[in-house]
Amino acid sequence: MTPRAWRTLLLWLLAMLAGAAVVWNSRFSTDISFFLPARPTVAQQVLVDQLKEGAISRLLMLAVEGGDAAQRAGMSRELHTRLAALPEFVSVQNGDASSENAARDFLLRHRYLLSPAVTPERFTVDGLRAAISNSIDLLASPAGMLLKPTLTRDPTGELVELLGGLNAGAQPDSRAGVWASHDGQRALLLVQTRALGSDTDGQEKAIALIREQFAAASRSVGMQGLTLQLSGPGLFAVKSRATIKREVTRLSLISLTAIVAVLLFVYRSPRILLLSLLPVASGALAGIVAVSLAYGTVYGITVGFGSALIGEAVDYAIYYFVQSGRLGLNDWRQRFWPTIRLGVLTSVCGFGALLFSGFPGLAQLGLYSLTGVLTAALVTRFVLPPLAGSNIQVPVPARAGQALHAGLRHVRTLRWPVIGLALAAFTYLVVQRNELWLPNLSVLSTVSAEDVARDARLRADLGTPDARYLAVVTAPDREAALQAAEQAGQRLDRLVADGVIGGYDSPARFLPSAATQAARRASLPSADELRPRLQAALVSSPLSANKLAPFLADVETARRQPLLGRHDLAGSGLALAVDSLLLQGANGWSALLPLRPAAGEQGVDIPVAAVRAALAGSGALFVDTKGQFDALYGDYLHQAVWLSSAGFVAIVALLLITLRSPRRLAGVLLPLVMAVALVIAGLHLAGERLHLLHLVGMLLIVAVGSNYALFFDRIAGGATLDTATLMSMAVAATTTVIGFGTLALSSVPVLHAVGVTVGPGAFLALLLSAVFASREVPA
Repeated sequence: MTPRAWRTLLLWLLAMLAGAAVVWNSRFSTDISFFLPARPTVAQQVLVDQLKEGAISRLLMLAVEGGDAAQRAGMSRELHTRLAALPEFVSVQNGDASSENAARDFLLRHRYLLSPAVTPERFTVDGLRAAISNSIDLLASPAGMLLKPTLTRDPTGELVELLGGLNAGAQPDSRAGVWASHDGQRALLLVQTRALGSDTDGQEKAIALIREQFAAASRSVGMQGLTLQLSGPGLFAVKSRATIKREVTRLSLISLTAIVAVLLFVYRSPRILLLSLLPVASGALAGIVAVSLAYGTVYGITVGFGSALIGEAVDYAIYYFVQSGRLGLNDWRQRFWPTIRLGVLTSVCGFGALLFSGFPGLAQLGLYSLTGVLTAALVTRFVLPPLAGSNIQVPVPARAGQALHAGLRHVRTLRWPVIGLALAAFTYLVVQRNELWLPNLSVLSTVSAEDVARDARLRADLGTPDARYLAVVTAPDREAALQAAEQAGQRLDRLVADGVIGGYDSPARFLPSAATQAARRASLPSADELRPRLQAALVSSPLSANKLAPFLADVETARRQPLLGRHDLAGSGLALAVDSLLLQGANGWSALLPLRPAAGEQGVDIPVAAVRAALAGSGALFVDTKGQFDALYGDYLHQAVWLSSAGFVAIVALLLITLRSPRRLAGVLLPLVMAVALVIAGLHLAGERLHLLHLVGMLLIVAVGSNYALFFDRIAGGATLDTATLMSMAVAATTTVIGFGTLALSSVPVLHAVGVTVGPGAFLALLLSAVFASREVPA
């Protein structure tokens, strides 16, 4: 190599090493934030916090199957003991009697601070008479079994009052002393991990520990026939990451292998093949570096998109090696580089439009692709020539040339059939315009239908509430958030009383504010005041005041009892409930109050207008999570339409300025627009579920396909398309179709949608550009 070539190679290597250093220190992620807004609204921020840091995102549901009820219960207890001893888990619950008894003892001990029934009126003569009479009546009911052991300590029934409020929602069944599914065939556990929901590594470690402990427990108790099922947001995140990693690796290998095979067949030279891959490697590395520096985190799906970039980035090297061999470098730069440069700029316009998306994943795809394509083109223009030298000869077989020219003559006869087919496609799209796009963000999820069904089954068994509807209050500190939750709860209580909603949960129910606890404690009379009131209240009652000395002692103890804090709940089910509903964020604390439909009916909508009206002026925000997700996806789809339109307008403007001929502009755009219409109509007819990324794929068809249309436009400009040029276009189109088309094999919806759209779209763009090219294509 010449000294200049050595200098070029050295500079390229230094740039690659610097890029590799950035990539090495980059953070890669596959969490749900790929699908979340970069600048969320207040309501959307609630969803973002829940998905990333909320306790719900840290819950894992476990089900033990097989054996008999006693074996499943034994395994449940053994697994509970093992997991509770590990620091990776904050809470482990299985409904075991000992745990239930401990929770009941806690509630009994602190009942006067926790019970909403504790007011000064409760301890008047009339209040005591009514409360104790109600307790006596309850002795004959199923609740009497719970009340009878504590009657002398709690004759006013505060424990029953508490348990009635805490168990207002659906509860798991119990078999052999532990939680079980409704059909009794599964023992159930609920685990809260210490790792955040957004910490996929931590979630993966926790899941591995659960499986290890289950396997160890199976060996220790000799019950190998039992099996374990898991579900929860953490498991979905871990599986999604594994799926994306597997798909990226698999598709990249398939794409690269196929492209290398094609290029080796064409070049017949390993040296030229390796040189052709330099723009690809440079573009892929530059794309990751740009995303890492701009966003701080690189999504795995963005990297997966690189397998498509391989197909387009290698095009520029193909044009150079195939075309310049006969012309020489200088002639190639004069004749072909302007056309290639214009094609690169159209791709940049298309990809660049995505940069303005509020959808972080989409913006990353745009930046990655824009940087990668631009870098690949620059490396082809300035790095390949000195490295390749002047002795480049890529064989162009005469038979291939004859076949290409014959093919062009034949495809031109398809003009009118293609026009008819395109008109049919346009008509179909107009008729189906309201049915084309799925209005649901879930279509982008990598979670399988089987996992969704299992999750729904376990949630139904555990009685996990449907948190679709939330009232949310925010405050600068925890105490203020709890007080705000109590104020919102007072308004919701009226809706419950009127039958508008079935009920609600609140962190203040499990941990009242300090102000409320202090007020309840102040409601408790001294023993000297309480004793005569009690005697008066029990006149003509079957319950004697002399038997209620434990009640008097407990009330006196409660008057001196310190207020409860979050630390007092540690290790209990109440702690899990509070952590699930009380979140600390960057801007303070948020209390969540999930609402239940009337009569506890699942799937029944809550009257939104009535709830909003009831909460008006309270400072509470009403959130319909399903509605928010649907609105979020609708915003993305609407934004993508505008961005795609803006990208298309930018491409049109660029071509018009460069070509300076409306007729030539129409000749370039017509095949691209037809290709888009045929692909989208075909996909919809084939039953493909069209969503946001298919729309983005439409823009990419125009951006990528313009490269081929511009070469055929050279005929209108008076140039000729010789055999080498046609062959370079055919090979470039083949590699592009391979690069994007490979993504169609992916099970990741984002990658699949781009592949199934752009792969056939790029091929159609080339074919239709040939169909509508000038009638005379000189050989």
